[in-house]
Amino acid sequence: MLSILIPIYNYNAYNLAHELNEQCVNCGIEYEIICQDDASNSILNTLNEEINQLPNCSFISLKQNVAHRQNRNLLAEKAKYKWLLFIDGDSKINQQNYIQNYIDNTKDFEVIYGGRIHSEVCPSDEQKLRWKYGKFIEDKTATERLKNPYKCLLFNNTLILKSEFNKVKFDPEITLYGHDDTQFSYELSKIKSKVNHIENPILHDDIDESKKYLNKTEESLKSLLILFASKKISPEFVSILKLYVFLKNTGSIYIVRLGFKLFKNIFRKQILSSNPSLGIFNAYRIGYLCSLKE
Repeated sequence: MLSILIPIYNYNAYNLAHELNEQCVNCGIEYEIICQDDASNSILNTLNEEINQLPNCSFISLKQNVAHRQNRNLLAEKAKYKWLLFIDGDSKINQQNYIQNYIDNTKDFEVIYGGRIHSEVCPSDEQKLRWKYGKFIEDKTATERLKNPYKCLLFNNTLILKSEFNKVKFDPEITLYGHDDTQFSYELSKIKSKVNHIENPILHDDIDESKKYLNKTEESLKSLLILFASKKISPEFVSILKLYVFLKNTGSIYIVRLGFKLFKNIFRKQILSSNPSLGIFNAYRIGYLCSLKE
């Protein structure tokens, strides 16, 4: 019935696999759990090897890095059951009926997203930017997500029919970090997949330090511009891209570029501080996007 697919990169996913395995056993379903490390060559893989000792569970370490999109595609190819549940390896299950919640909501839908949450308290000042953006921007209730079911669909913690996944798949041509979820969700919207949102969140457990997250943000904006330039996504689907196109069409992009050049270092200092402003972070994001060349 259920293939649980866990992409990993330099992370110990044993506890996650163990918890999911116990819940599947308690639900009395046919299942498999496949964890796949993307050639990180991490010493943590010694711990991940223990996953192979769990019933119906396997750990695979790729010999060559394929990037996150293709790692998910390869996991889906290996899966043998009708439903695919994708969970990133750095997630944490914080409810005992997590698997049962998904089983109870499969009727009449092809894609079900359970949501994601962050801890109530930021682990440290060095992680404040990522925690704050996740907590106050990304974390949404099912009711909020249902207002824009495709745009609010992140692929970590998503249950999808294998037949539906195979209609879309992740684009392996783009290897930069970021917006793989955006592109996938956009493709699902084009084929009008039946998407549902439920309250079944996982906890984002491995929160990046601010500097690392800012670097990832910049790379994700490069990915977004590549998607736009190659006509693989519509500006109407992504708010920041819609704003970028508006600025470009009105000629205002040159003013934004100049402003970003003048204030970039000031913005960076603020958003890397112990009290980052999400408003300044968003200004940095649009400024950085406008500074890139298509």
